[in-house]
Amino acid sequence: MLRENMTASEKLLWERLKGKQICGIRFRRRHPIFIFIADFYCHEARLVVEIDGEIHNQQIEYDDGRSAEMEKFFIKIIRFINYEVENEIDEVIESITNAVNQRLKSPPWRIEG
Repeated sequence: MLRENMTASEKLLWERLKGKQICGIRFRRRHPIFIFIADFYCHEARLVVEIDGEIHNQQIEYDDGRSAEMEKFFIKIIRFINYEVENEIDEVIESITNAVNQRLKSPPWRIEG
């Protein structure tokens, strides 16, 4: 079920993602991909950023299957837990920036021939 309101962690991260603050590219929040809703999605880098709360401890198999389905579309999923976003936001932003840069530099969906 899709939540109407963002969690505190999602709000905190969204403040750092919105407005093309990372690498000058756009992130969308609660973006549909196939049958899933991503917390945050950057189409240009084909990157999903998920923030995992306590519930994710009980649904590891579901999350793994969800990731595998998205990877079929060359979408990379990176996950952070609430604690990381709330207490280590600069490190989270650095990880996201590194992932975006890596994917833009050598996109797996473009095969050189």
